[in-house]
Amino acid sequence: MCACALTCTVSSSLYLIELQSSYTILFRRAVFDPKRNFDEKERFDPSQFQESIVQGLDQSGSDLEAVAKFLDASGAKLDYRRYAETLFDILVAGGMLAPGGTLSEDMTCTDFCVFKAQEDMETMQAYAQVFNKLIRRYKYLEKGFEEEIKKLLLFLKGFTEAERNKLAMLTGILLANGNLSASILSSLFNENLVKEGVSACFAVKLFKSWLSEKDINSVAGSLRKVGMDNRLLELFPANKRSSEHFTKYFDDAGLKELSDFAKNQQSIGARKELQKEIEDQMSRGDSLKDIIAYTREEMKKSNISEQTMVGLIWSSVMSSVEWNKKEELVAEQAIKHLKQYSPLLKAFTSQGYSELTLLLKIQEYCYDNIHFMKAFQKIVVLLYKADVLSEEAILKWYNDAHLPKGKSVFVDQMKTFVEWLKNAEEESESEEEETD
Repeated sequence: MCACALTCTVSSSLYLIELQSSYTILFRRAVFDPKRNFDEKERFDPSQFQESIVQGLDQSGSDLEAVAKFLDASGAKLDYRRYAETLFDILVAGGMLAPGGTLSEDMTCTDFCVFKAQEDMETMQAYAQVFNKLIRRYKYLEKGFEEEIKKLLLFLKGFTEAERNKLAMLTGILLANGNLSASILSSLFNENLVKEGVSACFAVKLFKSWLSEKDINSVAGSLRKVGMDNRLLELFPANKRSSEHFTKYFDDAGLKELSDFAKNQQSIGARKELQKEIEDQMSRGDSLKDIIAYTREEMKKSNISEQTMVGLIWSSVMSSVEWNKKEELVAEQAIKHLKQYSPLLKAFTSQGYSELTLLLKIQEYCYDNIHFMKAFQKIVVLLYKADVLSEEAILKWYNDAHLPKGKSVFVDQMKTFVEWLKNAEEESESEEEETD
């Protein structure tokens, strides 16, 4: 036999011996190390997983520090990633939940969970810390936890009033702590929950809890981040989905801050719709007379001030055209466009404060849109000649009412024109004196 063939035969024999040895070791571990065999089984058996968690919670009892330590240690042995839903079901409800929110009767349950705890903020804050520590330790549980809360909110009808209250308080605290995204509130818009008034009632408890931890600005920021700020009216059925009903319901519940916020958001939404409608009217080529009539009617109906309205009109006028990208051409284009719509602006600048508001909007727009930086003075002069802006408003802006944005550039642009205005004013006063 050649040396090469002999080497291959020896290598194959050694491999078979090594493989046989490995199987022997695994067999011995399975037979003679029952604890190891038990641990391996725990990883892939949901019923065994539940028993392990329930046993640990029962041993820890009401000591939530001990519960947190147990959960921290168990993550190294139990498969949290696979059984995240089961884990959270047990921590909240005491056992695995069947569809609808009832406890599975064929599984071992524990009394040491959120639903069996005392119904007060201090206890719920302590439970929130348990979840916080668990998710910080095992980051991969974050998504599963949010999905769990969404599911629990859909199951609200299956829970008792006390269980709902505890879940609402806990959810509010977790939202305040940043452990949950406000997107979980979408579950409360479920048609059946809304129809039976469960969603609105739950929301009262939730927002009271949230606002006890954070101020309304923080809550509003979280809602805006996920687009929930304009959807709060959906907590009520269609026949009650009005600003008036929302305000009364939450005012009566002691949540005036929330009702004021919702009212303001609805007002902002109405203004955006109005602005878009004005833009559409311009695009269709509707007459200025019709646009002015429509705008005045909406202004009265929505109780919008003239100062706010002139800002909306300015935004509509400037959004209704595709601007040239070249700085040397955009000024000429802007003058032509604004000359056409100056009567519309004039109709809503009957007060000095409205004129000043318009000037600040022009300054802000020219600063934010760099191609318009050199067009500011030309726009102001055009609107002065069109009787949209008065001498008094321009001088007030120039002296002390301008914005910090681009102040030096725009004030410098206006210097010559302002001097002309002042000289014209002095000449006018001299002529009046001579006449007298």
